[in-house]
Amino acid sequence: MDEQKEMVSKEEAKQQVLSIINRMALLHYCFSKTLVEVLGEKKGKEVIRKAIDRYGEEVGKKVKEKTLAKGLETLPQHYQEDLPAFGWSIEGVVVDSEPRARVHICQLAKVWNELGAPELGRLYCYVDQAKYTAYNQELECVHVKNVLDGDPYCELAVRTRKKKKT
Repeated sequence: MDEQKEMVSKEEAKQQVLSIINRMALLHYCFSKTLVEVLGEKKGKEVIRKAIDRYGEEVGKKVKEKTLAKGLETLPQHYQEDLPAFGWSIEGVVVDSEPRARVHICQLAKVWNELGAPELGRLYCYVDQAKYTAYNQELECVHVKNVLDGDPYCELAVRTRKKKKT
């Protein structure tokens, strides 16, 4: 039996992706707000960070598996982006000889700002640190700028961790 492929426009696909991103942002907000209300601010935020770290570790492990399956080393340039192209506007830039990802549009941040909860939303952003560490223990992800901290855009740098002197 021939199945006819249904085609949707790029705009419709983008709207569908934005819809699920909005729901994810709202879910994070509701879980976070509830944890802070039930456990208190300090303990609630601690639990949120623990959950976000676990989530990032799972994402990073999956990306690592895909990278290794291709026979590649877990280097920053081999990291396979784990975000849908339609939900973010990401530009590769070089600042002070360092490659960075500059995010001009983050639908998650937009929702958290609209809810008046940038601080709770900002806890989600730590997913980046956890996913890169799980991908390669020698790498660290740094949020050089973040919209939820009041910057005009988000900017992330993936760096090799500095070795601690013994």
